[in-house]
Amino acid sequence: MSLSGPYSSSASRSTARQSRSRVFSMSPPRLENVWLTLPGAGYYGCRMRPVPGRDSVHTTPPKRKEDLMKPVVSRVIAAVFLAAALLAPVTLDAQAKRAITRIAGDLYRFQNNFHYSVFLVTPEGVIVTDPINKEAAAWLKAEIAKRFNRPIRYLILSHDHRDHSAGGEVFADTATVIAHDRAKAAIIGEGRPTAAPDITFTDRMTVELGGKRVELIYTGRNHSDNSIVMLFPEERTLFAVDFVSVKTLPFRNLSDAYYPDWIDSLRRVEQLDFDILAPGHGAMGVKKDVADHRRYHEDLYNAVVAAARAGRSLEQMKASITL
Repeated sequence: MSLSGPYSSSASRSTARQSRSRVFSMSPPRLENVWLTLPGAGYYGCRMRPVPGRDSVHTTPPKRKEDLMKPVVSRVIAAVFLAAALLAPVTLDAQAKRAITRIAGDLYRFQNNFHYSVFLVTPEGVIVTDPINKEAAAWLKAEIAKRFNRPIRYLILSHDHRDHSAGGEVFADTATVIAHDRAKAAIIGEGRPTAAPDITFTDRMTVELGGKRVELIYTGRNHSDNSIVMLFPEERTLFAVDFVSVKTLPFRNLSDAYYPDWIDSLRRVEQLDFDILAPGHGAMGVKKDVADHRRYHEDLYNAVVAAARAGRSLEQMKASITL
């Protein structure tokens, strides 16, 4: 196994084992009112989750004339997503729906209800991604042992959010945990119930195991400030979670999101070399779906900014913006 790219290791091997088995269960901090700036449009309130010691935010609106304009870009965009989500029927299974399907070559997709992750089987072991939760991770670990009889060597987290990162301790007895540098800070700072990353990086990193390779790429802030994509070159597949959807909208709120960075991040994904798109939710797709998703974000964002600059209220925007 080998790693390449600028990265940092958090501990020696013995300390790393202790770090991998550490599970955080503290309550996350309360959301606060914070403010963002739009060029030429003043300040607008939104809901975000500041990371202690890293983010500098305003908890009260700055005193300037533009404060009279109360429309909120992020709230309007979130309202559009929520309205669309409420139109779709939601069903919850009494028992978790779990399945493993082959994507290409030795790359597989794992389903746990509405969440998905991927894993790559190699002669020297297995590279797994988001554990989703403790029960899902335990099921997947048992299935991998039964079907492939190989140890899990790496766990790669797409980002820090609990619904994807939880349960990492299940793999920590044999796996090295990898994530973006900011993801580790959030996992520890916000008490995510998972194993703390042993190795972190900031821009790019390559993981090689058993003659196979996965490229880890940070494309900028989007659904979080620490989301990465995982490119499997031999399988021509990209695994991207939460900030890319296939023929559907993002989740119904934007409690941890960045605009217009999200749009820029999608543009960077479009520059990567892949054919198959494996999202963290929903159906599989192709590279074109990234561009379609980006155009929706772009059109919606531009419409909200234009309405804000025209002085329209939140309710006026929700009633008048159609795509």
